[in-house]
Amino acid sequence: MPERLAGASNPQSLIRLMTWLSPAFPVGGFAYSGGLEAAVVEGHVSGAGELAAWLETVLVAGSLRNDAILLAEAHRAFDQPGRLSEVASLAAALAGSAERHQEAVRQGDAFLAAASAWPQPVLALLGANTAYGVAVGAIAAANGVSLGETLVAFLQAQCGQLVSAAIRLGIIGQTQGVAIVARLEPAILGQAEEVCALGLDDLGSATVIADMLSMRHEVQYSRLFQS
Repeated sequence: MPERLAGASNPQSLIRLMTWLSPAFPVGGFAYSGGLEAAVVEGHVSGAGELAAWLETVLVAGSLRNDAILLAEAHRAFDQPGRLSEVASLAAALAGSAERHQEAVRQGDAFLAAASAWPQPVLALLGANTAYGVAVGAIAAANGVSLGETLVAFLQAQCGQLVSAAIRLGIIGQTQGVAIVARLEPAILGQAEEVCALGLDDLGSATVIADMLSMRHEVQYSRLFQS
């Protein structure tokens, strides 16, 4: 395991992380595609190879990278109210489109509501419209989950959710989806290790097409997903 990811959480913390990022946890992630639906409709992604390349690009140079950086900052600031509030405000402001903003804060608010089953003081510091990554980072830290494990699990869950969206869009089957998730493991681990050493000054995106497609999805005539 990469050096920065070597720190392990205790078993109770780890099982909580697994629960929070399970597809069954009620955050409503199934309703969103992060702009992937527009990429499929406009022909940028039409099969397994293109999907894998798309996901890896978003992971290492796009919205998922920024989400991971914001998660890491929230993890470090979970017991610092002022700093945590600033991270939450920044995360909400950085959404590239109205739909991406709604995707982030609706999932974040749903996550916090469900995570209240594990009471922690940090819940009182995170108000409405908290971005999903920020909510996950702060709650994980408050429950003793290491940053490295939180990043790996979060990024894997996000990639898995996008693969699930692609299956429902009909461009890949389930067997191909599993193979793509397996193929992404090195990129997920590498990105999680890198983000452990990054801060807010490292925020940025180089995925202009993906960002523009996310905006165009808002006016797409017929669609399955909310983003």
